[in-house]
Amino acid sequence: MIAIIDYDAGNIKSVEKAIEFLGHECIVTRDREELLKADKVILPGVGAFGDAMEKLENYGLVDVIHEVVNKGTPFLGICLGLQLIFDESEEAPGVKGLGLLRGKIVKFPEGELKVPQIGWNSLHLINDGKLFKNIKEGSYVYFVHSYYLKAEDESVVKATSEYMTTFHASVESGNVFACQFHPEKSSDVGLAILKNFVEMD
Repeated sequence: MIAIIDYDAGNIKSVEKAIEFLGHECIVTRDREELLKADKVILPGVGAFGDAMEKLENYGLVDVIHEVVNKGTPFLGICLGLQLIFDESEEAPGVKGLGLLRGKIVKFPEGELKVPQIGWNSLHLINDGKLFKNIKEGSYVYFVHSYYLKAEDESVVKATSEYMTTFHASVESGNVFACQFHPEKSSDVGLAILKNFVEMD
């Protein structure tokens, strides 16, 4: 059973549909017991860092997420869900993230390109990520974001992408996985990435 954390995030329905399309049962829940007994847990996300952390706090989900991760359940953050698993974001100074991995979220520099980045961009695959099994170098995925990750430990970075700067597009550390792009909106490549996650041992 795949559990999708329900904290009013915008892309929950599309993630749920993608998992069901892959032939897996999933539930959308914020119930502690359901989350702790799930085989895999997904933290989706669209929106602002500060608002999302406030929702997670209000629903009592911060401690539950730490419990899920500490018991070794494979855990996937998507888009804002990637940003939330790190320490902090320039979008919400003073707001603590989940701190599952070390690093910070920073705003794209002002430049000739529009912010947010909205659209398809290619991935450079590094460090042999499990999410990218059988995914080709240079595959295109769909992004929507104004802020990007700078991970403290570059060995956890499994994919980078370029938009005015090189940024960390996907990370993996133990049972914690995350991607800045939306696999659920990234056509066949995205579905293959999600399949790698949900069918992982």
